[in-house]
Order: sequence, then structure tokens, then C-alpha cells
Amino acid sequence: MALTDKDPHNISEIARTVALGYRIVRRQQKGKGTARLEKRVEAIREKAQAREDNRGKGRQ
Repeated sequence: MALTDKDPHNISEIARTVALGYRIVRRQQKGKGTARLEKRVEAIREKAQAREDNRGKGRQ
């Protein structure tokens, strides 16, 4: 279930994205690479958007 009707992410995806965002910021502060974590966030976003796009096709 999406958090809002305009947001394709569900609560679990939002929580994972926020947690990964926190880890990204902490690694940046330490001067370490963040590409792997950013890739995981992007994968979560793409999956949520694809699910929402498929759901929208059924509503038309």
C-alpha cells in the first residue's frame, strides 16, 4: 500500500530508502564510496515506479 496516492513507494520501501540515505550520508562524511548504496536506492525506486505504472494500466 502506498503512503499517499501520488507516491509509488510503500511504507517498507520508504523505510529502506531512508535507512540507505542515512548510510550514504555517513559514508560521505567519512570520505568513502557510496555508489553501491545509491544503486540499491535506485533499484528500489525503479521497482516501485514499475509496479505503479502496471497498476495504472489496469485502471484505465
